[in-house]
Amino acid sequence: AIQDIIESTEGEVVLVGHSGANGPVSLVLDRSPGRIRRVVWVDSGPMTPGGAFAPDLPKAVEELPLPDFDVLGQQASLEGLSVEHLDRFRNKAVAEPGSVARASVQLTNDARLSVPTTLVCCSLPSAQVLELAAAGHPMFAEVDRLEQVDLIDLPTGHWPMWSRPEALAEAINKAACQAN
Repeated sequence: AIQDIIESTEGEVVLVGHSGANGPVSLVLDRSPGRIRRVVWVDSGPMTPGGAFAPDLPKAVEELPLPDFDVLGQQASLEGLSVEHLDRFRNKAVAEPGSVARASVQLTNDARLSVPTTLVCCSLPSAQVLELAAAGHPMFAEVDRLEQVDLIDLPTGHWPMWSRPEALAEAINKAACQAN
């Protein structure tokens, strides 16, 4: 679906990905690096070749619904989310398809590494993300291979679209308007 939108659009696009969207966004970058003017990763980053969001998810699982917030809070920071945010989050949540979560991302076009990139760092500060990337941490190893990375720190939890939506919109706008 992301690829279809890009193909139906004239010119270059700015692509924004958050969390588990790193697999599909990484695939689009691999397929169409010349169409992407900049990619913005929100508390996320590009997937490594052959990586998968949930590789051990049993094939019988068709969807990954939003888990209970106690469980989710153990997996990612809920900092900045009020009870009202959590209620709205729960009401708007859409399950991730199991096939997408299990899929191994086959990346073969190294031109994706030259697409200008912005990391909006929320639950981890940018300095820590860069340390993890340099150390080869699986979640950030690909960041260390990127040719041009700009960093924006937006201290909050993993879901800034709920906890700090205006600041996130400003960060994405800043990245989108940045010259390459």
